[in-house]
Amino acid sequence: LSKGMTYKNSISGLKLGGGKAVIIGNSRQDKTEALFRKFGEFVNSLGGKYITAEDVGISPVDMNWVNMETNHVVGLPGKSGDPSPLTALGVYMGMKSCAKIKYGTDSLEGKKVAVQGVGHVGEYLVSHLIKENALVTVTDIHEDVLKRISKEYGVNVVAPDEIYDVEMDIYAPCALGSTINDENLDRLSCSIVAGAANNQLENEVIHGDELLKRKIMYAPDYVINAGGVINCFSEVEGLSSQWSVGKTKEIYNTIYNIVKRSKDEEKATYLIANQMAEERIEAIGKVKLPL
Repeated sequence: LSKGMTYKNSISGLKLGGGKAVIIGNSRQDKTEALFRKFGEFVNSLGGKYITAEDVGISPVDMNWVNMETNHVVGLPGKSGDPSPLTALGVYMGMKSCAKIKYGTDSLEGKKVAVQGVGHVGEYLVSHLIKENALVTVTDIHEDVLKRISKEYGVNVVAPDEIYDVEMDIYAPCALGSTINDENLDRLSCSIVAGAANNQLENEVIHGDELLKRKIMYAPDYVINAGGVINCFSEVEGLSSQWSVGKTKEIYNTIYNIVKRSKDEEKATYLIANQMAEERIEAIGKVKLPL
């Protein structure tokens, strides 16, 4: 079970619970058909209680191997496909929503955005930002990826540990989690944190409250990055790509409401988001209670 996925699905208004699966290994070296088919066997043994899809280091092609052993898999080529574009769209919409409250306009033109991690989601986010004439700085642990992104988009590139020290209005963590921590908080010059990574706060309470204290606007990770699971839900329910895009764009309003309540109530945004997710879980739970 995954609290983050449960809350993500709840606050996004999706009829799903929440779970995560992890395959430990090097995504560039350790992938084999046998590995993913064995994973598919395991998913199938759960009888539909868990539906798997892409995440960090996984591609739609990998899901084809999983699909050889189970039908409880989404994000397949030819169906809803790679969820990364919608994840990035949701982050972009959430970022614009934060900007609307922080700067009075949701235009990101001229805003300095530091994107940490330019894998599938990060690259799509960079594309949105460049089209709006934001000033983008990126980093990634893979040199070949950085070279390609720099050449294709004309963005500024820095080494992985230097990303926290660049001049920025918005910090977009799009790699692994816990980059909002005691050390990095003192290095960040941003006024907004809005990115695609899961578990961005090393300690939700300590660092969520510290962001509020420092007047840094934080878009809760499981809210802003929900575009991917929206994409997957559309495949489960047989909904159109147009529905998925429209639903993902609603992240703008959800983030806006969370951030506004945070300002009005002087509570950290993670608390507001958790409360909203829990309220829906409780309400739906009462509806489903047996008579």
